[in-house]
Amino acid sequence: MQSLAAHSRAAAAMTAPRAGRRTSTAPCRAAPAATTAEPTPAASAPAVPKGEVMLKVQGLCARVASTGKEILKGVDLEVRAGEIHAVMGKNGSGKSTLSKVLVGHPDYEVTSGTATFKGLDLFELEPEERSHAGLFLSFQSPVEVPGVSNVDFLRLAKNALLKAQGKPELDPLEFYAEVSPKLEQLRMDPTFLNRNVNEGFSGGEKKRNEILQLAVLGADLSVLDEVDSGLDIDALRDVSEAVNALCREPTKSVLMVTHYRRLLEHVKPDVVHVMEAGKITRTGGMEIVDALESGGYATLG
Repeated sequence: MQSLAAHSRAAAAMTAPRAGRRTSTAPCRAAPAATTAEPTPAASAPAVPKGEVMLKVQGLCARVASTGKEILKGVDLEVRAGEIHAVMGKNGSGKSTLSKVLVGHPDYEVTSGTATFKGLDLFELEPEERSHAGLFLSFQSPVEVPGVSNVDFLRLAKNALLKAQGKPELDPLEFYAEVSPKLEQLRMDPTFLNRNVNEGFSGGEKKRNEILQLAVLGADLSVLDEVDSGLDIDALRDVSEAVNALCREPTKSVLMVTHYRRLLEHVKPDVVHVMEAGKITRTGGMEIVDALESGGYATLG
């Protein structure tokens, strides 16, 4: 268990072999022994210096595993350490599919193309290994996990990461001391920790909870899938401030999927991409957002 996103993917992956990876007839590798104290290769991948390539995607094609419908049709993308990228596009253009394929969602199969993250072949890693390497997905619609408290879930996620890194795990008191400042940063009431994961949460509370997971795990590349949806003005401000504080570091990067300018006014992107029909068709800066605001996607030709 690494984050709610990674936990959900890993659970689903138990019934969907090679999920979110290249289609292949090769057998799955055995999981490492639970008692290992050595850092795993993914978790020990070094941080990427500012300005160096963190994520490189080339010719990525992917389809829906259950139907074979092709969604991604040759995506090329490069994200450098210290950069914030925004991906915009009409509904059905492939934005969320790209996010899920990167983290290994079992609903999709990679049919061609490559993706490297911190020098690692992303599609040769299981979802939990991608999380240990520093990749995080904030879901557009976070799932509820009845019967599991936030504090237990977050501590297990943090300790799974520490174990993969070969570091000592945190006991409950040590973890509470670590998570308390992060709650304050997100303006979250400490009672959130005692509630079941996302159960009965409002849309804004779920999104804050996703960013709390990001804060606890300290990911190197945060993939935020419509993190602004369902947020009122105050919640958007708080979430944006937290994202800026967590991710505006030389070795951190962000890939944001959004439909709206309002998020980009708070978390200002260095690069803006437009997706159409499963491909990135335009890359630039905020001038793209200005054009979309004034005349919609038709103005981009």
